[in-house]
Amino acid sequence: MVTAGEFRNGLTFELDGNVFQVVEFQHVKPGKGAAFVRTKLKNVMTGAVVEKTFRPTEKMPKAHIERKDMEYSYNDGDLYYFMDQETFDMLPIGKDQVGDSLKFVKENMVCKILSYKGNVFGIEPPTFVELAIADTEPGFKGDTATGATKPATLETGAVIQVPLFVDSSDVIRVDTRTGEYMERV
Repeated sequence: MVTAGEFRNGLTFELDGNVFQVVEFQHVKPGKGAAFVRTKLKNVMTGAVVEKTFRPTEKMPKAHIERKDMEYSYNDGDLYYFMDQETFDMLPIGKDQVGDSLKFVKENMVCKILSYKGNVFGIEPPTFVELAIADTEPGFKGDTATGATKPATLETGAVIQVPLFVDSSDVIRVDTRTGEYMERV
C-alpha cells in the first residue's frame, strides 16, 4: 500500500479498478484547513491524463508494472511481432496497443514491453536511436548560422525537423521521447 503523501513521479498504483502513474504531484498546505496532494495522473491502459486531489493519508494498492526487453521482429499489417530474447517466443501485439511508439523503431531493435498482470499495454522504444535519412531537401552553403530547420523523412517513415546542413543518406541520432534531432553520426 502507498499513501498519497508518498507520491513521487513515475509511481504506479491502482485506483477504481484502473492503473495510474503519477505524472506530477504537489503537496499543498493551505493556511486554513487540512493539507492535500494535487496530482496529474496518467491511466497506463488508456493513456488518458486526469487531475485528482487526495488527502495525504489516503491509501492505494501499489501496482507493479513489468518491463521486459524484447526485440522487434516485423509487422504484418495489424500485428507487430516481438521476440523474447531468452525463450525466442514471438509475442504478437495489436496495432491499437502500439500507437505511435514504434515510429522511430526499425526491425531488430530492442524495446521494453510494458505489461500489468500479463496484459500488454505499451511499448517503450530505446531512448536514442540511429536512423538514416531517406529523403530531405538539399541544404545550401552558408545557411547554418540561422538555426533554421527543414523536414526530413527517416528510414522508418517518420518525419522530423533537422538542421539545413543534414543531407539525404546521412545517419542521425534521434531522441525518441521528443522526436528531436540530436546529432549526425
